[in-house]
Amino acid sequence: MKKKDVITIHIEDVAFPNKAYGFVDGEKVIVKNGVPGQTVEAQIIKKRSSGIEARQQTVLEHSPLERTEGVCSHYTLCGGCTYQTLRHEEELKLKEHQVKRLLEQEKIDIISWEGIVPAPSEKGYRNKCEFSFGDEEKDGDLALGMRKRMSHYEVVSLKDCNIIDEDYLKIIHGTLAFFQKRNVPFYHKLRHEGSLRHLVVRKGIATGEILVNLITNSEVPFSTEEFKNMLLALPLEGSLCGILHSVNEGVADVVRSDEMTVLYGRDYFMEKLFDLEFKVSVYSFFQTNTKGAEKLYGIVKEFAGDVSDKMVFDLYCGTGTIGQIMAEAGSKKVVGIELVEEAVVSANENAERNGLTNCTFIAGDVLQKVDELTDTPDLIIVDPPRDGIHPKAIWKIIAFGAPEIIYVSCKPTSLARDLVIFQQAGYSVERVKLMDMFPRTVHVETVVLLSRKK
Repeated sequence: MKKKDVITIHIEDVAFPNKAYGFVDGEKVIVKNGVPGQTVEAQIIKKRSSGIEARQQTVLEHSPLERTEGVCSHYTLCGGCTYQTLRHEEELKLKEHQVKRLLEQEKIDIISWEGIVPAPSEKGYRNKCEFSFGDEEKDGDLALGMRKRMSHYEVVSLKDCNIIDEDYLKIIHGTLAFFQKRNVPFYHKLRHEGSLRHLVVRKGIATGEILVNLITNSEVPFSTEEFKNMLLALPLEGSLCGILHSVNEGVADVVRSDEMTVLYGRDYFMEKLFDLEFKVSVYSFFQTNTKGAEKLYGIVKEFAGDVSDKMVFDLYCGTGTIGQIMAEAGSKKVVGIELVEEAVVSANENAERNGLTNCTFIAGDVLQKVDELTDTPDLIIVDPPRDGIHPKAIWKIIAFGAPEIIYVSCKPTSLARDLVIFQQAGYSVERVKLMDMFPRTVHVETVVLLSRKK
């Protein structure tokens, strides 16, 4: 086999993240976007010592694990929901298998493996989506939706979608028609010209409040007043609480803001978890599956046990959801640290709104801010971003000598790496439970209870 050869592969298994593989003439071939049991045609793109990499072209034979209905019309184009052809029970088995294998490969000794908890719903669960402007083909019509699979430039305009609700689609369709009518160009990443970059939509599942943020560069060849009025006229099930316009002059294709204007309402929406209320600002982190988050944080509460009169650190705390849940459960004191300053402002406002006086939240990098903490924690909860805990920060966390640590992870590979260090430092992995927060995608949350060996 050589580069550019087209081969036929039977998919035997999938390693995290999204690395399906099979064997051809005794050689391992890795091909993305496959599911166990499929037979696919693929073209070889790389030959490495670890195996051959190929790009899937056609599914020749579907897997017996796949569903026959409920797949969106964009599945073969969109890069969003790799596992949506899998029946949900098979998706759960696959995710649990992937995480367990990763931890076993790193020789993590687990005292109690507690399986995977299914999401409350497979459909319409996202409370946040970042949509991109672009074209569906080179120099084609303006498009708004998700990036095409295996493409950094082309966009799939969403006509239907399983993981967002109907209001998102109405906002996409209204926005796209608005800018197509006015011939407003999207921002071209290579030529550094054009206007439209992203559209972010956030919706409170419990409250129905909708926040829309249009992101452009500084060139604005349209009326933001007309854009606002168009959105307000849409027949939405939820209610628009804020319409924002952000300017991003950066080169990178990321959602960020150099300057933001409130066109209507306010720059945050309200959401509820359990019996607590949370103000969520446009750029702050909040779990994207509200009902799933209640189940996830229910696992954290279960692992934490009785926190009465305990000192709790909530690191990488976002808008302070976990910390406030611990505070409400009777913790003596909760201290949270979060890098995004506006998320910390929201966290402290949320604590006041919820009548919680036993928690406080600090803005800054965990790596630096843990040096300023003078309390001795009984429990540390860490919920880091995908890259896991900074290699230097992890030793500072260990140095506190907390009897228990709860690690909430959204990326099993970084979790496995960090658990190796915790084990080396004298912590045992007491309990592991998974939460399927993101059905139809390759992602899964993992909650781990660590205890310090006496």
